[in-house]
Amino acid sequence: MLSRTADNLFWIARYMERAETAARLLEVGSRISLIPSAHGYRSEWDSLLQALGARDLFAHKYSEPGQRNIESFLFFDPENASSVSSCVTRARENGRIVRTALTSQVWDALNTAFQELRALERKPRSELDLSLLTDWTMRNSAQVRGAIDATLLRNDGYNFLNIGYYLERADATARLMDVKYYVLLPRVEFVGSGLDNYQWGTLLRAMSAHRAFHWAYGGDITAAKIAHFLILNPQCPRSLITCARGLVNHLDRLAAAYGPRLAAQEQAAALLAGIEGATVEDIFDEGLHEFLTRFIGDAAALGLAIRDAYLTGDVR
Repeated sequence: MLSRTADNLFWIARYMERAETAARLLEVGSRISLIPSAHGYRSEWDSLLQALGARDLFAHKYSEPGQRNIESFLFFDPENASSVSSCVTRARENGRIVRTALTSQVWDALNTAFQELRALERKPRSELDLSLLTDWTMRNSAQVRGAIDATLLRNDGYNFLNIGYYLERADATARLMDVKYYVLLPRVEFVGSGLDNYQWGTLLRAMSAHRAFHWAYGGDITAAKIAHFLILNPQCPRSLITCARGLVNHLDRLAAAYGPRLAAQEQAAALLAGIEGATVEDIFDEGLHEFLTRFIGDAAALGLAIRDAYLTGDVR
């Protein structure tokens, strides 16, 4: 497979997963903003920008982190490279470039999402409530992923798509968890309180993981259980360990096909080892925010190693 084709496939997956992350962040903010509390980092909406690493970009264009401005920034804003609109548009463009490497079902899912997005952008904002936008994004993201899993050969293209998905999902899970840190940052006395546990439950619902969590653990929602589920539990499809194992699997398949293990394989193995060797107690001893920040940095470094090993073109 040509490196340029691999690059396009890799970014199709990353952009679709990134669009879903933006929608989930909006849902997290919407749910948490309904909780009567004045104890947040600054505000529930500002906490999303902080966890996303986009507060400076937002502040440059908007004056206040209110819900309507955040919705515009994370869903429609073409100047925000991580907005739903930007990500779906770029995923579709990458798909158009490598149309012959995709099945008709995958292309149709990408193109349908793009065409529906254009229709949404033409509607008055007063007709578009937040739940409609987030549900639309997650539904179309699932349709693209389902078409990939159901129709593509398990070849190089499938490996690069899944590497993109797992890398982006790992980053997304860590950032979504870190939103919780920013919401309660200065008030350690709220850790373990009813408010604390309710917000963890809100996060689970926004990640479509609430029922799965109760199947796996039952009983009360606690920070320790959440950390185990979203970081260490391989049964959770969004957990960091699931994503790290997926990265190792697909990168090792490339190594078997193309030659010796490279820095990308070694860094993926190190990322997985750092999770497999950890316990919930280790994570909280380090600090959940510190652990997640370190993981996000390691995942970003792995992305650069993957680019250097297999992909060409501009850094995106």
